[in-house]
Amino acid sequence: MFAIVAEAEAGKQEAEIAALLDLAFGPGRLARTAYRLREGRAPVAGLGFVALGEAGGEAKPLLGSIRYWPVRIGAADALLLGPLAVHPQHQGEGIGLGLMRHSLAAAEALEWSGVLLVGDLPYYERVGFGPAAPGRVAFPGPVDAGRLLWRGFGASELPEGEVRAGGV
Repeated sequence: MFAIVAEAEAGKQEAEIAALLDLAFGPGRLARTAYRLREGRAPVAGLGFVALGEAGGEAKPLLGSIRYWPVRIGAADALLLGPLAVHPQHQGEGIGLGLMRHSLAAAEALEWSGVLLVGDLPYYERVGFGPAAPGRVAFPGPVDAGRLLWRGFGASELPEGEVRAGGV
């Protein structure tokens, strides 16, 4: 069992979340193109969530984390999902899907056109993501176009243009 809590209310320190990300993705995660869009920026306030395990006592172990970052795609404001991380010992328990469903519901209530991510379609299509139309967006570095996914809010189609860091 786990509980999803707003990151700001969970009492988890940045170092603990960074340790989870290193465990889930390895230290090479910082070299990925998506991190270029996050460098020196803060994630979108109110859209960071963590999954906490149920434990006796006050300390609740960190099982998962999700964040979103503001980006611009052409002239449109959008979100970049990631990283989504689940502790390797707890993968397959529904934590990642729970974090996505919870956070996407919160994101959809805001004024964003949609969410862009680089990931595996079979996993993310369960929460409404689909392949990005080829050639519509350009990242500031190498990205496997087959892993570029989009989920628009409302009737929003994937905007066209260069993906760059946005401001909140």
